[in-house]
Amino acid sequence: METARTHYTRTPRTENLKWVDRVTHLMDNQFRLPGTNWRFGMDPILGLFPVVGDLASFSVSAMLILTMARYGASGKMVTLMLLNVALDTLFGSIPIIGNIFDFAFKANERNVRMLRAHYAEGKYQGSGKNIIIGVIIGIIVIGVLLIWALWELVTFAFQLVQSWF
Repeated sequence: METARTHYTRTPRTENLKWVDRVTHLMDNQFRLPGTNWRFGMDPILGLFPVVGDLASFSVSAMLILTMARYGASGKMVTLMLLNVALDTLFGSIPIIGNIFDFAFKANERNVRMLRAHYAEGKYQGSGKNIIIGVIIGIIVIGVLLIWALWELVTFAFQLVQSWF
């Protein structure tokens, strides 16, 4: 008699990983620049359409992560994957520079490589709590530094304006 499998004990099925591989290839490596080995996918092409393209690309990446999480990805790995996608979405949304970034940074491909290392070598085990705490602390530190820099800039500008009068 077969024991019931829970969400956390599922093993990856070949067809699910094939789907993840196909979608990742489409998003990150589908096309090749003629005469080179340089590849790109739909992600940078979608990035050419402000907001809508970035949302579509983010949605596809989120579906990939959900599929990978459903079939055995640890909390730590899911957190790292979400950080990859967040970086891709954040920098990819910057006009012009973001389009160039989308051609070079392939978040989905990185996530699949992490998944394969997770299955093959047992890497990325455990919870993502420490990573989340680290990211939150980093955001707070950067925010405080930005507020301090803004304060210094306003103070300098105010003193400069006062010296003219």
